[in-house]
Amino acid sequence: MKKILSLFLIFICFQNITSFGQIKLLKEIAEDIVDETKLDELNSEHAEGMPFSIEEAANAVKEALSKGIKKGVLKVNKEDGYFKNPLIKIPFPKEAKQISAVLSKVPGGKEKCDEIVLLLNRSAELASKKALNIFISAITNMEISDAIALVNGEKDAATQYLENVTKSELLVKIKPIIKNALQQTGTTKYWGNVMAIYNKVPFTKKVNPDLAEYATEEATIGLFKMIAKEEAAIRSNQKNRTTAILEKVFGS
Repeated sequence: MKKILSLFLIFICFQNITSFGQIKLLKEIAEDIVDETKLDELNSEHAEGMPFSIEEAANAVKEALSKGIKKGVLKVNKEDGYFKNPLIKIPFPKEAKQISAVLSKVPGGKEKCDEIVLLLNRSAELASKKALNIFISAITNMEISDAIALVNGEKDAATQYLENVTKSELLVKIKPIIKNALQQTGTTKYWGNVMAIYNKVPFTKKVNPDLAEYATEEATIGLFKMIAKEEAAIRSNQKNRTTAILEKVFGS
C-alpha cells in the first residue's frame, strides 16, 4: 500500500512540480521507493502513469547535465570564452576597487588594471577544461532518486543540484589549477607589479587580495552559469534534444 501511494505521489509531483523545494520532496519520496523495490518493478507498475520510465528519467537528467557541461566548457575554455562573454566575464576584484581607483590616476595605471582583467579571464579560460572531469564524476555518481526528482523542475534545476553537491569540492580542486593558470598567463607576476606600484602611492591603505581565490570563485560561477544556460536550452527547445531519450523525457 505504501509503495502504491508513493508512486501516486510521484506521478502528481511530476505533473505539478514548480520549485526546488518541491524537487526535494520528490527526491525523498523517490529515495523511499528505490530502497524498497527494484527499478524494473517500479517501471512496470508505473508505466501507465507516465510516458517514460523512472530509469529513462534518471538517464535523461544525467545526459542533459553531461551535454550541458561539455557544451558549456567548450564555449569557455578557448580564447575570449570568458573575456568576451558579458554573462561570465571576470571583472577587476570588487574588494580591490580602491586599487583601480588609485591607479587610474597614475600614468598608465588604467591600462595595467585592464590588463589584469584580461589575464584573469585568460587564466579562467585555461583552467576551465580541468573542471570537466570533476563534473562528470558527480553526474556518474548521482543517485537515481536525485535524477528523477529533477525532470520537471525549474529550467536550471539540474544545474542547481550539481552546484549544490559539487561546488565545495570544485573550489578546492580548481584553485591550484587556477593558481597554475595565473602563473602560466603571467597574471601573478603582473599583479605583483601592479600592487608594487599601488603600495608606493602615498596615503593609501596597503592591501593585497588573494587573486587565486578570487579567480577561482569567479571562474566557477561562470561555469555554472553556462551549464544552466545549456540545460535551459535542452528543456525548452526541441532542436537541443539531440537524442531519443532527451526528447522522450523533456519533450513529453
